[in-house]
Amino acid sequence: MKIGYVRVSKEEQNEQLQIDALKKYGCEKIFQEKISGTAKNRVEFERMKEVIRKGDELVVWDIDRLGRTTLELIMFVDELNQKGILFKSLSQSLIDTTTETGEFVFKLFALLAEHERKRLIRRTKAGQEAARARGRMGGRPKGLSPHYQEIAPLVISAYKEQRSIREIMKAFKIPSTTTVYKILYENGVNSQVYIKKAKTQ
Repeated sequence: MKIGYVRVSKEEQNEQLQIDALKKYGCEKIFQEKISGTAKNRVEFERMKEVIRKGDELVVWDIDRLGRTTLELIMFVDELNQKGILFKSLSQSLIDTTTETGEFVFKLFALLAEHERKRLIRRTKAGQEAARARGRMGGRPKGLSPHYQEIAPLVISAYKEQRSIREIMKAFKIPSTTTVYKILYENGVNSQVYIKKAKTQ
């Protein structure tokens, strides 16, 4: 099944253009909503993720309708690929995992994401070394596994982009909210929720 997703901000009034294009392409079901791309909760987007199944094809008018950041988009499309769901953007002909060229483009995106992840980790280590040079505590935060310390820069970035805790848990395969808050707290991001939980334990 070809499933379409349409999103316009509250100020825009051109959703019909997207709908017409998706119907012309052959989408049998279309989820649409008027909401800002910076909104935390996109109800129809979540409904679409619940409905779409292996073998289906998700279609959007433009990739910016789907993800708020490049990293978010890459993670979501990778999730689709793992589930056997195809993805196509009508405005960007190369963004089409139904073709070999489209898959190659997303492999390039994935390489760029990996480069960014390593860059963030290097910056974190540089900051720790600078802190040690100033006489402050450095090194790996106590209680965090090497894996969580490695992904900490990405978790922090997603949190600062106002991603919900549940979205962060799902994206980075973190089993509990407490662990997310601990990653944030131990890396200098104030998290009152984690502090309160720690006091009650």
